[in-house]
Amino acid sequence: MNLPAARLCVAEEDLMDPVESEPELDVLVRRTGGPQPWRRIFHATNGVLIASAVTWWPLAPELVSLTLWTVSGALLLADLVRLRVEVANRLFFRFFRSLASPREADGIASSTWYMLGITLAVSFASVPAAVSGILVMALSDPAASYFGRRWGRHPFMGGSAEGSALFLLVTLAVLAPRHGWWVAVIVAPPVTLLERRSWPLDDNLTVPATTALIVTLLGG
Repeated sequence: MNLPAARLCVAEEDLMDPVESEPELDVLVRRTGGPQPWRRIFHATNGVLIASAVTWWPLAPELVSLTLWTVSGALLLADLVRLRVEVANRLFFRFFRSLASPREADGIASSTWYMLGITLAVSFASVPAAVSGILVMALSDPAASYFGRRWGRHPFMGGSAEGSALFLLVTLAVLAPRHGWWVAVIVAPPVTLLERRSWPLDDNLTVPATTALIVTLLGG
């Protein structure tokens, strides 16, 4: 390449939109695969913090519920915009590479489903039951997901038997000290199955809400 042509190429590269020069969406999505330990830690930490806030925040229950519905609505709106604007979707996967999941490329983000599940639990269940639902989703799900991806060997309902077994054990460990063993033994098995088969909804929505509802009905 002669010198004038080289200078022309450099000039064209300088004028390129940096967003347009990013890798295609499918490339960015593929980079989010694997066990994703930081996603699991983020998931667990947020759930524990929210459960603590719901328990100790000195606000009226109505105000707590209104705050959660507002946050959930904002996240849902952001997702709808992201899914309609490809540039926004690519930026999402670029900046949240350690937290995003491949399934979020053409669907609502897990964090949005998670906040909606928490909001439903807090709005329609007793506070102790809602906190239990949040903690089950915060602790059982990431532990089971990471364990199943790393050491799962036996397929089970779209996941692994090892991951589901750990989900069941962690759920029992969360519920038993809070509500007694009989409540834990009744609630944990169906919630474990629900975590595996929540389609067409997301388990981040169904698990906390369902856990809270069953515990409330049992008088936990």
